[in-house]
Amino acid sequence: MIIFLLIVLSIPLLSLAWWGWAEWRLRKMGAKRIWRIGLGAAVGVLLVGFIWVLVGRKEWVTMQVPATLYAAVLLWGLISLPFVALPSMLAWSLGRIVRWIVRRISRQEDAAEKTGGWTRRKWLGAAALSLPVVGTVLATVAGMPQMKHFRLRELAVTLPDLPEELNGLRIAHLTDTHVGKFTKGEVLDEIVAVTNALEVDLVLFTGDLIDNTILDLPQAVAMLQRLKPAGGVYLIEGNHDLIDDGKKFVSDVQASGLKLLRNQAVTVRVRGAAVQLLGVVWNRREERIAQDVEAVAGLRRPGAFPILLSHHPHAFDRAAELGIPLTLAGHTHGGQLMVTEEVGAGPAIFRYWSGIYRKNGQALVVGNGTGNWFPLRVNAPAEIIHLTLRRG
Repeated sequence: MIIFLLIVLSIPLLSLAWWGWAEWRLRKMGAKRIWRIGLGAAVGVLLVGFIWVLVGRKEWVTMQVPATLYAAVLLWGLISLPFVALPSMLAWSLGRIVRWIVRRISRQEDAAEKTGGWTRRKWLGAAALSLPVVGTVLATVAGMPQMKHFRLRELAVTLPDLPEELNGLRIAHLTDTHVGKFTKGEVLDEIVAVTNALEVDLVLFTGDLIDNTILDLPQAVAMLQRLKPAGGVYLIEGNHDLIDDGKKFVSDVQASGLKLLRNQAVTVRVRGAAVQLLGVVWNRREERIAQDVEAVAGLRRPGAFPILLSHHPHAFDRAAELGIPLTLAGHTHGGQLMVTEEVGAGPAIFRYWSGIYRKNGQALVVGNGTGNWFPLRVNAPAEIIHLTLRRG
């Protein structure tokens, strides 16, 4: 919690530090006042939005932050500031120190800067200085339309131990809807319509039903209650579900009649065969994840086909060792920002991040998430997975 608070407090302080440096540099370049005012106003709006988001989370202000401003604040604080603005400031400062040490600054360059001559080089410099803010605006414009779209992804997994009766079993794998600021209203209606149109045997939801506030839980629960698979809807918790009030999340979901599995197992008859769903609670530490997988594996019922539900995909390692044939997971958002299918945030953070993985004859399916908490996806689209199990 202390680390989180330090990060939160550092965002406005570092934003002001960068703006002060950028303002000074633009003045040195002789940039027009309107340019400097525009940059300062943009940073000011982002800081106001940041404060608005914080007080809104504490419910000190009831008026909601507009989704577009909320998106811009996230992009600025998590992408533009740490990865563009601050590195550019530090790189420039280091360059100035190096040039000063080796005394390679020419008199002509000094004169150009002092006289305020507006050269092409200075235009490029001013544009580079403005890039963090301009990039934030452009990313927000590009990202917001994505919030209303998801794909239907058809996947098939071949499992040698699948009972003959379950050959062709169809599952709608939903995960990470993050019902809240970006996933609400018409998007939830479309999720329900697309899922119900599949007429699957099971709907399995692997965590992060809501984004932040427990106030969004009723509409999230209503969405799941509208799903009508033949064998029922089953879900587990994710880390975002527990951010605001974990106890209330659990109690309210259970009171709604939805089947929430917390280190528990439930057996359901599907196509005349027994399918046992094993659901683990949220844990970030891998040793705890492994312990939870071991705990639910101990509940396995002879003769029932087991499917493990875990929010974190790294549960697959222990599940495969224990011979659990199929694991479903989420949490990764498909890597969120991916250059290619194999290069990006996904493999930088996770061993498994999107699609099908196999180990020791067992299989893992990781969903990209059906909704959004972060307002930009690159090569990692939101999705509903239509999963078909095959014997072979």
